[in-house]
Amino acid sequence: MYSETFLSNEPLPSPALPDLAGSDLVTLLSQKVVGQSTATKAIVPYVYMYQSGLAPVGRPAGVFLLLGPTGTGKTKTVEAIAELLHGDEKKILKIDCGEFQMEHETAKLVGAPPGYLGHRETVPLLTQQQLTDVTSPACDLALVLFDEIEKAAHSITKLLLGILDKGILRLGDNTSVDFEKCLIFFTSNLGAREMMKEINPNIGFQSSVGKSQAEVFTRLESIALGAVRKRFSPEFVNRIDAVVTYNPLDAEAIEMILEHDLLALQEHVNLRLGDRYFSLEVTPGAKEFLLRKGVSQEYGARELKRTIHRQLTQPLATMVARGEIRPGAQVKISIGPTGDSLAIECLGGNPVMVRRQPTILIVDDNHDLLFFLAAELKEERWEILIAENAAQARLAFYQCRPDAILVDYMLGEDDGLKLALEFQAQAPLSHTILMTGGGVSDELQTLWLDRALPVLYKPFLAQDVINLVRGRFSKATAVATV
Repeated sequence: MYSETFLSNEPLPSPALPDLAGSDLVTLLSQKVVGQSTATKAIVPYVYMYQSGLAPVGRPAGVFLLLGPTGTGKTKTVEAIAELLHGDEKKILKIDCGEFQMEHETAKLVGAPPGYLGHRETVPLLTQQQLTDVTSPACDLALVLFDEIEKAAHSITKLLLGILDKGILRLGDNTSVDFEKCLIFFTSNLGAREMMKEINPNIGFQSSVGKSQAEVFTRLESIALGAVRKRFSPEFVNRIDAVVTYNPLDAEAIEMILEHDLLALQEHVNLRLGDRYFSLEVTPGAKEFLLRKGVSQEYGARELKRTIHRQLTQPLATMVARGEIRPGAQVKISIGPTGDSLAIECLGGNPVMVRRQPTILIVDDNHDLLFFLAAELKEERWEILIAENAAQARLAFYQCRPDAILVDYMLGEDDGLKLALEFQAQAPLSHTILMTGGGVSDELQTLWLDRALPVLYKPFLAQDVINLVRGRFSKATAVATV
């Protein structure tokens, strides 16, 4: 049933934006969203209408309500469309409706009107600039996702009526936001519990009576639509272009998702580890184990992802951190001797070469301080890279992968904290340090603590930097032996 998977260990190039000209978008989307062809076929025509210039005028290009149990691919569909149109699945303006359960929280979306206390401090989430930020040079169609819309206060759904009908939103400062170049998605778990009872009845005669797949889908759709009509007003439902019901994933779909997730894990290894990448070989027994542990009717594909994370990703990360996996090695994943865990075996690979000279990247828009630190640290025989803005820093970081990064919090027009967190996420084994002159809020200090981000408060001496990172490079002058 399962074939052995050998995943490529070649470093991957940066993902390129697919050429959609002449492509079947239904096929491309179906490759990314498994087992939900009904949803794909319902959404794609509206993308084509917009691309051809035939989308309706004076309203959003498409409005969709995505229903179904958790973990069936509702949010994944929107992310996949963003990846196809913009080359980045994060190019979505996402509104978590769980944060808008109180009636007065409408002001978070549109901003407080003049005369209200805190009017100037209330920055709206739905602005024209926010919509522009989630587009790309290749496509100007913005994707807006209202996640778990059933949790939003009734005032939010009333506010949305104007957007869905006229494509215009009036903010608290009396400016307007045009949603005509947008696809709007609502996701909801309404009726999900009743749908799961329909799929897995455990009492009564229903459990012994077989139903065709078409009958089950018709029943699920009826349950979902009934729950929607109970929760939302007729005028809101009537402004939705397509209500799509997602089926619970079957065994074949889960197997395909497993293959996709294993390929994604290999891509993650190649991208994050660079010249320390290794290849994964997953045996059929290991796949059966992951499916056995990860298949859940209640939580769908999310349980499978959690299982892969616990049983495979975390043990691999531990072995990498300990230096037990060599660059270029073949890592074989098989079922353990007892059958209740996975066995990871590392075969081959190259010796791990440690730099004789640690490299440190210093990012600061203060030219004098930058060169002063560089001069002081060079005495420690470290290789020094300097950058005065985020663009220069990213170039140096991705080209050289420094051992330590020193980033100024107040980085001119750039966000030093955001840059430091980006580097920390991209290279968790590097040592990222934030510099600041102080005067920061308790909230920021809590964030630094939660992210384990060391902070140097100005003024400081070059020796303070040396003391902070010296322990990490205590063995940097030696070459690892085989």
